[in-house]
Amino acid sequence: MALVPQLLGAVRGVTARSLMQLPRPVIARLAGAPVVVAGRTLDPEMQLLLKLQQLEGPAAETVSISRGRRIIVASSRLAGGSQPIGAVTDRTIDGPGGPLGLRFYTPRGLSGRSPALLFFHGGGWIYGDLESHDATCRFLAEEAQVRVVAVDYRLAPEAPYPAAVDDAMAAWAWIVQHAQGLGIDADRIAVGGDSAGGNLAAVVAQQAVAAGGPSPAFQLLIYPATDFRDTAPSRHTYAEGFFLTKAFMDLAEENYLVGGEDRADPRLSPLHGDVAGVAPAYVVTAGFDPLLDEGTAYADKLRAAGVRVEHVCEEGLIHGFVNMVAIGRTAPKAARRVAAALQRGLT
Repeated sequence: MALVPQLLGAVRGVTARSLMQLPRPVIARLAGAPVVVAGRTLDPEMQLLLKLQQLEGPAAETVSISRGRRIIVASSRLAGGSQPIGAVTDRTIDGPGGPLGLRFYTPRGLSGRSPALLFFHGGGWIYGDLESHDATCRFLAEEAQVRVVAVDYRLAPEAPYPAAVDDAMAAWAWIVQHAQGLGIDADRIAVGGDSAGGNLAAVVAQQAVAAGGPSPAFQLLIYPATDFRDTAPSRHTYAEGFFLTKAFMDLAEENYLVGGEDRADPRLSPLHGDVAGVAPAYVVTAGFDPLLDEGTAYADKLRAAGVRVEHVCEEGLIHGFVNMVAIGRTAPKAARRVAAALQRGLT
């Protein structure tokens, strides 16, 4: 009986992937009447996936955090599939709070000293790990032909802010220090991540410059959370029904923060930090995402400071699309654009 949930999950995953391969007009009919919000039309594949999500079990934010973590990993595996990769190796380094896990992805055919991406996973600082974003990291490594190093930073509530920031900075310092032995070009190391991970990547980019030490060569910011101080309109507009919910964001904030923090602290809210001199960036947002406005605002802030930035809004997509590299056509195409931007940024 213990295998039943896994079997059912596998069946649902195969069903979803099969449905997403149907002709686009068929997908549109299955999805139903178009969903239009603020002049944007939700992509039919995203609309159908959201319908299928309603048939799944409970959402992660409605159960205990420990159970929610298992749900996040399981759903990510279904959406990410089995992505080919040259090699994957794990190792542990000394972190500020104890052992800190890193996972190294080497694409097929890559040899010699090469550029790299230090990747921080999303999950609201309370969910996610090396497994939840394994497919995404494999995909980015292969598509961009760069080494990817994923960081298993500490999560709240066990380790609230600033533990994740401290781990992110420690991982950055370690990678820079050991780049030569890792086959990494120390002058071409990017930082990146999605959602909460995009937040950490932006923080590392700012803090590295502020510290006067080596700083990233590029930033890959995938629908980043950038502002704990103010609530942007998109957080209300897309609060329900588009995968990332207000309940999820509230739970993340309640556990990541312990109270008394300065919400405008750049280590929490990079939107309120000094971006002068930070690395060029690719900022990608999703049109149906509560984090849309703050991602856009961060791109605007970078541009105003003279930082070279490319901002792309994937108009019809939802939060989480970069994890959907094995589902349908729309999300994988968007993820390939992200990988192409990473490759450009490091070459």
